[in-house]
Amino acid sequence: MGSWCQGKACKTHARPGVEGDSRAPFSPIERDAVSRNPGSDLIEGRLLKRYKRFLADCNIPVVGEVVAHCPNSGSMKTLIDGEPKAWLRHVPDPARKLKWTLTLLGVRRRGKALVDTGLPNQLVADAISTGKIPKLLLKSGQKVHREVKVGEKSRLDIVIAGEDRPDETNGDVYVEVKNVTMLSSVDGDRADFPDAVTERGRKHLHELIRLRHMGHRAVLFLLLGRSDCTKVGFASEIDPAYCESLKQAAAEGVEIISHQLRFRGSKIFMGDEVVVELP
Repeated sequence: MGSWCQGKACKTHARPGVEGDSRAPFSPIERDAVSRNPGSDLIEGRLLKRYKRFLADCNIPVVGEVVAHCPNSGSMKTLIDGEPKAWLRHVPDPARKLKWTLTLLGVRRRGKALVDTGLPNQLVADAISTGKIPKLLLKSGQKVHREVKVGEKSRLDIVIAGEDRPDETNGDVYVEVKNVTMLSSVDGDRADFPDAVTERGRKHLHELIRLRHMGHRAVLFLLLGRSDCTKVGFASEIDPAYCESLKQAAAEGVEIISHQLRFRGSKIFMGDEVVVELP
């Protein structure tokens, strides 16, 4: 099995990413919150049941039982064990039927995991914009573009380019973001991607390969969205086809970068770079 040990990760990846662990103080990168911190207004409760993919019954001590929106279409495999702690955001929009959004869940080792799949792109884009990702620093005149159409029918999450809309001709940096939250079946300190078969994910990998062939930097950014793991890997037993495409992408020069989210209270921070273990 291959392993990418990047940046300062090799100095720290052996320790557990445990919230409040005195052996693991926050680094300078972790101490700075991303702008518009999405955890600022979270309220703690408990998840009672998730059903119909997008619905979650939760109990909030100051409110009582509520039906919340679960903004995660994935399997959420390994995330729900019994009735875990939950952190929810109140959205008092009269146009919304459900006024609460499930955002974080409690996991092992007194940790937390990000389950709102609408947030990873914002977190990574903000971190790039504010210089929190050393391998994706903006050059003079560059900015972060979100949800950019590439090719005939694809969109990628982030493009680092000039002020004008990227047009695949200027040496731009193309980034696809994946939130990694499934506990590995073979390593208790690792989170694996994907948690279900993902044809869309394979399509993104082949788009990154195409862009790399055109001379662009192409990056798969794996956001380690749970604090009880220290590294990221891939679930060959769940989607072997994706893992084969991943190995091809790495061989063709697509960069694979991973940073871990850190949590303090209900605040969400971009943490340090972590190890990626290739399949």
